[in-house]
Amino acid sequence: MTDATSLDAEQLRAYLTLKEVSSLLDHAVEQQLRVDGGLTGPQFGILARLNDAPGGRLRMTDVADGMVYSRSGLTYQAGQLEKAGLISRSPAEDDERSVMVTLTAAGRERLGQVMPGHIEVVQRLLLTSLDRADITAITEILGRVRDRMRTAPPRSAAPRRKA
Repeated sequence: MTDATSLDAEQLRAYLTLKEVSSLLDHAVEQQLRVDGGLTGPQFGILARLNDAPGGRLRMTDVADGMVYSRSGLTYQAGQLEKAGLISRSPAEDDERSVMVTLTAAGRERLGQVMPGHIEVVQRLLLTSLDRADITAITEILGRVRDRMRTAPPRSAAPRRKA
């Protein structure tokens, strides 16, 4: 048993393996998104979240919180997407301090353009190494870890306090 200030060899191996797999997958996905659609990972994340949202529309703070991304960084990425005509931004009807982000038809088209390559990269690098039982186990394990981490999230992932 280890104390709270150290990791045993198996814990360290698990942690470092997770970090390495995450970095390798992130690098490959970033490269694919740039080549296939001129997008960054965060830009893809914004488009994908909007695509899954009712009406293709979300508050910027909700997008940032869900992505665990700084609000200022998200504002920059959203600005780039807006310049490209892939999203639009407007004040929220119920709170002028909030900004709503909406996926445009061009944004849906760009997402459709990058999605086949994105799926191929994820399948090839991650999923083909796993069987259904592995996928179920990883989903359950990482879901549990995520839920614990979300109880005390970093500021970028914390729900904004109501005024």
